[in-house]
Amino acid sequence: MFELTTEEKSKIQEAFNNLLNGLPKNLTKVDKDLIRKAYQFACKAHGNEKRKSGEPYVLHPLAVAKIVSEEIGLRTKSIVSALLHDVVEDTEYTLDDIEKEFGQQIRGIIDGLTKITVVIDTDSSLQASTFRKLLITLVDDVRVILIKLADRLHNMRTLQALPRKKQIKIASETLYLFAPLAHRLGLYSIKTELEDLSLKHKNPEVYIDLANKISHSEKISSHFINKFIEPIKEKLEEEKFKLDVYGRPKSIYSVWRKMQEKNVPFEQIYDILAVRIVFKPKPRIPEITQCWHIYSTITQLYKAKTDRMRDWVSRPKANGYEALHATFMGPHGKWIEVQIRSERMNDIAEHGFAAHWKYKTGDSKEGEIDRWLKGVSDMLKNQEAGDIEFLEDFKLNLFDAEMVTFTPKGKEIILPKSSSALDFAYEIHTAIGKKAIGAKVNHKLVPLSTRLNSGDQVEILTSDIQSPQLEQLDFVKTAKAKSCIKDSFKEQRRKQIFHGQKTIEEQLKQLNYRPQASVFRKLFDGFQVNSKDDLYQIMGRQEVPLEQIRKILRKRSRSKTVRFWDLQFFSSKKNDQLPINSGSNSSLVIQGNPEENEFRLAKCCEPIPGDAVIGYRNDESSEIIIHKTTCRIASRLMTSQGDHIVAAKWTSHKIMAFLARLNMTGIDRLGLANDITNIISKELSVNIRSINLDSHDGIFEANFDLYVHDTEDINNLILNLSKVKGVDNVKRMEKIEDS
Repeated sequence: MFELTTEEKSKIQEAFNNLLNGLPKNLTKVDKDLIRKAYQFACKAHGNEKRKSGEPYVLHPLAVAKIVSEEIGLRTKSIVSALLHDVVEDTEYTLDDIEKEFGQQIRGIIDGLTKITVVIDTDSSLQASTFRKLLITLVDDVRVILIKLADRLHNMRTLQALPRKKQIKIASETLYLFAPLAHRLGLYSIKTELEDLSLKHKNPEVYIDLANKISHSEKISSHFINKFIEPIKEKLEEEKFKLDVYGRPKSIYSVWRKMQEKNVPFEQIYDILAVRIVFKPKPRIPEITQCWHIYSTITQLYKAKTDRMRDWVSRPKANGYEALHATFMGPHGKWIEVQIRSERMNDIAEHGFAAHWKYKTGDSKEGEIDRWLKGVSDMLKNQEAGDIEFLEDFKLNLFDAEMVTFTPKGKEIILPKSSSALDFAYEIHTAIGKKAIGAKVNHKLVPLSTRLNSGDQVEILTSDIQSPQLEQLDFVKTAKAKSCIKDSFKEQRRKQIFHGQKTIEEQLKQLNYRPQASVFRKLFDGFQVNSKDDLYQIMGRQEVPLEQIRKILRKRSRSKTVRFWDLQFFSSKKNDQLPINSGSNSSLVIQGNPEENEFRLAKCCEPIPGDAVIGYRNDESSEIIIHKTTCRIASRLMTSQGDHIVAAKWTSHKIMAFLARLNMTGIDRLGLANDITNIISKELSVNIRSINLDSHDGIFEANFDLYVHDTEDINNLILNLSKVKGVDNVKRMEKIEDS
């Protein structure tokens, strides 16, 4: 092994000096000596070891320790643990060595970090089967998960050193679980950076394009923001407030997510910039009162949009976040969001869980974040849930939009936004959820599927003869409710699958079909399912006539428009069993259509050329399923079954067309339909399959089914149609059926 160069040693020393300079000012000499001792221990343990980037390995724990200290706000024991977090896993030193040098408490933290290294190692994908171990450490000592989040953040910052396939897997699991986990623990800055870096590595072209557009928009908007801020600052300073007022752009990922949710281009996202007010509280006046006073002062200058008020000072979020969010009509007719926080609130917003405990008062009242940790502990005790199911249920517990509801006696029940009355019942007690038959919301009788609103008072009606129903899974939202309902049906499902498998095998035998991948693919399509178990359950739950199976197997593929495309798959494994036409060991090329090759387009997201895609290898049907990288199901698969994922991209191909739908709304006028169809057919040469246009009270809505070659065609259409006089909104719709 090569010795470290003088330049590398100098770089390590500089990194340590930066760590020391950023330490909290009130640390004692004993604390600093312990940190210095841990640094020297880590240098000796890792020696000349290098990262995949070629840098000395010890720079990584130094960077993690700096994040723990400066960005999360943890103190000595956590900083020491961050410096030592890879020692036991990667070197000859043991936990006993750690305890001997640094004590039992730091040994415990290192033990927790070492146990979960295999779970979120950058060399492997997060596997559902080991995720429980990570959560156990969350409940035992939250510092373990906070340090691991810092570790993940630095790994994401240096992800470019890894192969493309690993970048996609690690970015996906980060977006799926670690960014929401950071949010739940109140680490907003870390959550935002994790999201942005995930998007950067999953969809680099999209990230770069949006970064440039946001930067350009920020330069244009900064003038209006400054004009908006000036009178606010002047007025509040007159009232003797000491404060900072500044504009803040939305994160790249949040803008991208809003574009996906609303299905609109960047040009139709208006609230790119927001204003933040951070004030130093005046003595002897409650912070909440001062927040509302500042809000009241701003209303004297600008008109407020009352339906956009978000009061998280009277009722903080479950992760401890406190702020008053309001939206005002600023200069030049633009709505601008304003966030009002005290310095303490801002510290909690930036440093999350660490600051939550820093400001915690001595009372014994259980906070929301304490209740959430207790809920995680309860989930871990449920040994019945399968690994992937457990992972999905935990993801539900990371909700970031919440509401407060009340029992008839006034007890608060915190639920995810849009939860149902049945979620409320299970949140009170499992037994009440299982026996629930209806509810009274604000004294009005409603079904269990009714969506609740913040402030609702709910009474649950029960019956001893009631039992959980499978259809309840369609409307419950909380992990607890879903888990309880699923548990009730597991045994029943096992019996149905066993019976259904025997039935389908007998029917295929009668029809002289072999139980092979192409046969099951047609059955999956016919019954609208994605796995053999789902198919078997349908067969075991109901009598399916032999003639229906025969019709499904003889039916030709629905898609007559999609006949040819090229996909290129990348894999680090040389023995991947895929149809290929390239001699390269590093890449595999699939060409043709899905009827001739072992791959198909996923129905959940229906990708077309130009969409960023990945392939998922299905062991049951021996085929590759193509998903958009933005697909939620794909993100879940990349997290829980990352070893089955292969990176993919479209190659240039414009032989055949794909069916897509555009939805348009706007103000109706004479000749509008003619202008729209002229742009589509004549100017852009796109074939129209069908038009559905409805006009009512001067407002029109239209759906156009069109044949396009790729996403470039879609984007050109949206851009050009948005310019038509009267058109207010144009967006792409999903799930187009082809007859």
